[in-house]
Amino acid sequence: MLKVRYFFRLIGAFISRFKGIILLSAFLGLAGFFIIRALGPNLLGASTVRIGITGRFTPDSLPNNILEMVGDGLTQTDNAGEVTPNLSSSWESSEDGKTWTFHLKEAYWQDGKRVTSQSIVYQFSDLTIDRPDANTLVFKLKTPYAPFPSVVSKPTFRKGLLGTGDWKVSTIILAAGNVQELDLKGKKGERTIYKFYPTEKQTKIAFKLGQVDKIEDIFSTSEFENWKTTNIEKEVDQTRYVVIFFNTQDNLLKGKNFRQALDYAINKDNFDGPRALGPISPDSWAYNPQVKPYSYDPARAKELLNDLPKEMKANLTLKLSTTPILLKDAEKIAKDWEGIGVKTTIQVVSGIPTDYQAFLAIFDTPKDPDQYAIWHSTQTSTNISHYQSPRIDKLLEDGRVELNQENRKKIYWDFQRFLVEDCPAVFIYHPTTYTMAR
Repeated sequence: MLKVRYFFRLIGAFISRFKGIILLSAFLGLAGFFIIRALGPNLLGASTVRIGITGRFTPDSLPNNILEMVGDGLTQTDNAGEVTPNLSSSWESSEDGKTWTFHLKEAYWQDGKRVTSQSIVYQFSDLTIDRPDANTLVFKLKTPYAPFPSVVSKPTFRKGLLGTGDWKVSTIILAAGNVQELDLKGKKGERTIYKFYPTEKQTKIAFKLGQVDKIEDIFSTSEFENWKTTNIEKEVDQTRYVVIFFNTQDNLLKGKNFRQALDYAINKDNFDGPRALGPISPDSWAYNPQVKPYSYDPARAKELLNDLPKEMKANLTLKLSTTPILLKDAEKIAKDWEGIGVKTTIQVVSGIPTDYQAFLAIFDTPKDPDQYAIWHSTQTSTNISHYQSPRIDKLLEDGRVELNQENRKKIYWDFQRFLVEDCPAVFIYHPTTYTMAR
C-alpha cells in the first residue's frame, strides 16, 4: 500500500514540476498530427486532388483530356487539327486513300509490356486490320477516308483502361454503366480523383460541401464571386459554339428567308463569348473567316419577313427549345425575335428533343473539318437540322476523300460559305468556360 502511495506521489510531483512542458508537448503533438494528416501527402510530394466533372460518361466515352492522361493513340491532334505522331513514328496511305499503314515506335504499357501491333485494339466497323509484324498496323477501309489519321488519335487501351500514359487507373466506380468516380495515380504517387455529376448544379453543390477541391468546365460562376478562398480561371473554348439548330423540315422554317431573318435579328454581341461565324473552329487549318457574318440588323430582318407569303406572316410564332444552362441566352434571343414580330415561347429540355422548331445548344466541333455526320442529308440520326442540300452533300463527300490538305482546305472553305449562306443554323458565340479551385 505504501509503495502504491509513493508511486502516485512521485507522478504527481513530476507533473507538478514539468506541467508546462507536458502541456506544450501535448499541444504540439496534436497540432502536428492534424497538420501531417492534412498536408502529409503534399509534403511528401504525393498530393491528392479531387475534381468534379459534369456529365454522364461510360468508361469508353470519358472526356478526351482524361483519356489522354491515361493513354495514347497512334497519332495526336492539336487544336488546329494538325496530326502528328504518337505511338506511331510514321504512316503512309495508298493512292486511293483506302489503305493506311502505321509504324510503331518503342513504347510500353503501364504493366511494363512492350506495345506491339497485336496488343493495340481499335473497335472499328467497315474495315479490316492486318498486323504483318510486331511494329506494323495496316488498316484497310472499304471507302477512301482522308481524316483517318485523326481518328486513330483516340487513346487505345488494353483491358481495364490499361494505357501508356503518365497516369494509371487505380479505381473506377460505376453505377448503371456510368462512371461515378475515377481514381488516377501518377508516377510519383500523386492522385487525381475525378467525381462525375449529372448536372452543373450538382457539381457546384459538391464543391460547396467540400466533396471536391476543384470543378472544371462550368459555364457560370456568379454564385461564387464572393468566395474569397476560391480561385476562378476562365477560358474561351473555340472548339465549341453556341448554336441554334433550325428544323429545316418545319413548315415555317423550311424557307431560307425566314431563317436568315431570325439570324439577323439576334444581337450576337450580347453574349458571354466571342462571335462564332460558322461550323468550324477558328483554330482549325480549314477555317474560313470570310463567311456572311449576319451582324445585328433588325431592319434587314423585317425586310426578309415582309417577303414571306401572307399566310405565313399571319402567324409568326416559334418555339425555342434549350437546356437549363442556356436558359438566359434563350430569353435574350426570344426578346430579339419578339422585336421583329416573331412571337417566341421557350421550352426547357434535358437533351436533343425529338420534335422541335429551333433548338439552342452547345456543340463540340470535330478536330478534323469533316462534318459529314452533322450536315449530310443521308445522316438522319445525327443531322440535327434535318438539313438537305445537294451542293453541301457533294462538298462533304469530296472533302473526306481528298488526300491533299490544300485541296481539302478549298473544299471546306466552300462548305462553310454555302452552309452559312443557307442558314440551317445560327452560329452565335464561342462559350467561356470556368475552372474553380480552393
